[in-house]
Amino acid sequence: MLLSSTNTLGNKEIIEYHGLVTGDSLMGSNVYKDLFSGVRDVVGGRTSAYEKELEKARELALDSMEDKAKELGGNAIIGLKISYNNLGGTMGNTILVTAYGTAVSYKD
Repeated sequence: MLLSSTNTLGNKEIIEYHGLVTGDSLMGSNVYKDLFSGVRDVVGGRTSAYEKELEKARELALDSMEDKAKELGGNAIIGLKISYNNLGGTMGNTILVTAYGTAVSYKD
């Protein structure tokens, strides 16, 4: 699956637009407890364990979006965006990672 943050695929010809596809992933509040109980993991002001959890959540969201594009017959996604939202409130410190874009088919 080809992913692009632009609305084109360079020199590849888009032959069909399949529509919007999304993928979501939640990173639960229990991750915060686990991560901040080991404050020793902080290097240069960054928590590598926290970054790894965010990376996993982002990959899950991307994988889900790609699966939906394949179901529609697409072999690429254009206009890719990724957003991160702290749900707060009754969800505690849960972070929602959302990936979205337009599923398309291109000719090689």
